[in-house]
Amino acid sequence: MLTLKTSDLAPADIQNYLQHAIAPRPICFASTIDKEGNVNLSPYSFFNLFSSNPPIVVFSPARRVRDNTIKHTLQNVIDVPEVVINIVDYDMLHQTSLSSCEYPKGVNEFEKAGFTEQKATVVTPPMVKESKIKLECKVNQIIPLGNEGGAGNLVLAEILMMHFDDSILNADKKIDQKKLDLVARLGGNWYTRANASNIFEVEKPNLKLGIGFDALPVSVKQSNILTGNELAQLANVSDLPQIDPTFNSDKLKNIIQYYSVSPDEMESELHKYAKELISEGKVTDAWQILLAAI
Repeated sequence: MLTLKTSDLAPADIQNYLQHAIAPRPICFASTIDKEGNVNLSPYSFFNLFSSNPPIVVFSPARRVRDNTIKHTLQNVIDVPEVVINIVDYDMLHQTSLSSCEYPKGVNEFEKAGFTEQKATVVTPPMVKESKIKLECKVNQIIPLGNEGGAGNLVLAEILMMHFDDSILNADKKIDQKKLDLVARLGGNWYTRANASNIFEVEKPNLKLGIGFDALPVSVKQSNILTGNELAQLANVSDLPQIDPTFNSDKLKNIIQYYSVSPDEMESELHKYAKELISEGKVTDAWQILLAAI
């Protein structure tokens, strides 16, 4: 294992390692305005949601590593403490990347990247019309994290207005995750894409406590077939399941019949079958298979 002490590394090397390791990161596409009314548009991947009441998002325009200068966005939110955070999807990714070019102060990145300015409702900076999610914010606080190149500046922005395109909503006017095609930053030039083809659900034990690994039967917990992820799904039930006499599976019957003379092989085959069921989201059925092996 490679072990590195951050104090021994150059800031650029620390940044390289961390941007690859701490990912994917959502992208804050920030539109701001300076005291003269010049608009700026720039993406930041040091960004996330930190509170819902009050609704607070935080992004960090870091000081440039190479020369310790600050971004136009940071100076703008110091002078005019307002920002629109436009969420980036795949359809606008390359335009967003183009806007990250370090154009001189006063150059409008909306024009350079081919985006359309849309008047906001409660703040001065314009929204990106092409973005399907737009958050109008006031800047509550800016926290400098250092004075050297690479130091972040936490911009705490309170969301005042939210705008969601009808195309990403369901019948209840809530966001349908499968209708989004979001992108996020990785390290270097790498990005990732989150859409209906590669997202998945994980059942959360919000209302009842999962029994936990320690409550799993020893033969299950020490399985050579089941992974930690699969054991966690089994351990997420609120009560240890019992054998259901009505459960019916021809494959279960065949395994028991064929491997009855070899208990170890039978347990292995049952665990393999349970693994298949877990991969299909059939945790309840998987438990019935495993209980037959105990």
